[in-house]
Amino acid sequence: MTDTPAALREAHHADVSGGWLRPAVFGAMDGLVTNIALIAGVGGGGVSPRSVVLTGTAGLVAGAISMGLGEYTSVRSANEQVAAEVAKERRELERHPEAEARELADAWVARGLPRELATQVAEAVRANPEEALRVHVREELGVDPDDQPSPWAAAISSFICFSIGALVPLLPYLLGFTSLWLALGVGGVGLFLAGAIVARFTYRAWWSSGLRQLLLGALAAGATYLIGALIGVGGGLG
Repeated sequence: MTDTPAALREAHHADVSGGWLRPAVFGAMDGLVTNIALIAGVGGGGVSPRSVVLTGTAGLVAGAISMGLGEYTSVRSANEQVAAEVAKERRELERHPEAEARELADAWVARGLPRELATQVAEAVRANPEEALRVHVREELGVDPDDQPSPWAAAISSFICFSIGALVPLLPYLLGFTSLWLALGVGGVGLFLAGAIVARFTYRAWWSSGLRQLLLGALAAGATYLIGALIGVGGGLG
């Protein structure tokens, strides 16, 4: 079978510009780790299963809202900063087009392009103001002004994924079980699966990514369990 070069395929790269993957992954992992650690802490303190459910549910709701609002604010703020820098670059191109063209040519020469060719390309780009703006912004800021992440996509994906992640260690209690070990075990499985799923996007070994997330979650749960057992109302696993 003939191997088609990647450059000739319509879409050979994953979409890394939409702004949903990072908050989705961060939200799911944060939801899992936060509620696993929270349940381990209060469970280690010896509270009743009902109190564990109440605490975990409060952590789910508060965390999901906080994550959604935080992602929306951070992405929107970053986009507004980019917009301000783009406006600044537009003014410079209008006021000093020759100097900006020389700056662009110098950047390409520094990358190894011959001076004459770099100057010719910079002048050709200068003839199209909108394209000149896009090229200068990409070269100087390292961003594409026409392809910024959506704050709503970031907020919604973070909110949903945090909620799903935080729900996983609560499931045994919601189904009527009262064992803290079972809840932590289910949470650990969730962490491993989440890490393995993320490996599909990053092309890491699925087992390595899963074990990494499981280890990080176990460290957090272990720390909060010990704290809960030290200052709790009775200690011990249900």
